[in-house]
Amino acid sequence: MNSGGHAAWTIGILGATGAVGRTFLDCLETAPLQIARLALTASPRSEGMRLPFRGVEQTVHAASMEQFEGCDLVLCSAGARAAGEWAGPLAAAGMWVVDNSSRYRMDPRVPLIVPEVNRHRMPAADGSEGRLIANPNCSTIQLAVALAPLDRRFGLRRVAVSTYQSAAGKGQVGIDAFRREAQGETPPPGVFPTRLHENVIPQVDIFLDDGWSREEEKMLNESRKILDRPDLPIHVTCVRVPVLRAHSEAVYVELERDFTLAEVEETLGGAEGIRLHGPNVETRYPTPYEAAGSDPVWIGRLRRDRTDPKGLYLWIVADNLRKGAALNAVQIAGALWRRATMARASVA
Repeated sequence: MNSGGHAAWTIGILGATGAVGRTFLDCLETAPLQIARLALTASPRSEGMRLPFRGVEQTVHAASMEQFEGCDLVLCSAGARAAGEWAGPLAAAGMWVVDNSSRYRMDPRVPLIVPEVNRHRMPAADGSEGRLIANPNCSTIQLAVALAPLDRRFGLRRVAVSTYQSAAGKGQVGIDAFRREAQGETPPPGVFPTRLHENVIPQVDIFLDDGWSREEEKMLNESRKILDRPDLPIHVTCVRVPVLRAHSEAVYVELERDFTLAEVEETLGGAEGIRLHGPNVETRYPTPYEAAGSDPVWIGRLRRDRTDPKGLYLWIVADNLRKGAALNAVQIAGALWRRATMARASVA
């Protein structure tokens, strides 16, 4: 592999043919980092498939350590089981690894990164703190991007969130199943707990013994880790809705200190990665239809609580395949590449 100081990196993708894997490629098309070569891998059934990147057809191969030889960084989106098989050995071989699965997110040895929120938690550039970085859950990322600037300025006392999550949250199988339902066809069993088209399902992922879903548990634990607020009360209900792509969240926060809506708008409007819908735009709220295919975390419907002077409501929307998954990982990759480039320049 390269030393990490070369100007251009070789980047591998594990799970290149899935919805997130393909979005990795879309995001890398315009990412501010130099790419010498791509190594696209997936399961053996995808061997020989070709995917376009910057005008050139790239061949997909079955995943093997030989296919990743020479990579500086590997983006993984192949599920928790595959992450357990591949991420550790790849990192041990000296490659940076950004894993999009749930496998390592709550591992205290692995940083869970949203660059706009906690890039200071990135591991040391020399790899001495490990080379594995976890990419958070899609619904958690957009929530954290919105909450972090509020926490920094006003302090967070309590958070309540209800999600409205798209079919794309299940990856390509979810997209395909929802489209089949919309066309009157019967989708494969087991993709969603029940019919999604023209329906709303108050379940995302499996239920745990206490009635919480695993998605709700992810949002609670991951948000606390990213915000470095291990005891922050967060109340979560996750719902699947008949939307193809992009997740929405209705959020209520109790802040530690008094605020004005003008202060909140100033805080969110000036925060990295956020696009604010305020009183000076045609509508005061974003929708998943307009957020799909875009990069920002969109926020609107800001309003005070009528019963608690420190209560604030907001509406958050983001593309779950871009900022909620692939883009966040590519932003991490870009930060790693810039550090390596700066180190190379300082040596020169």
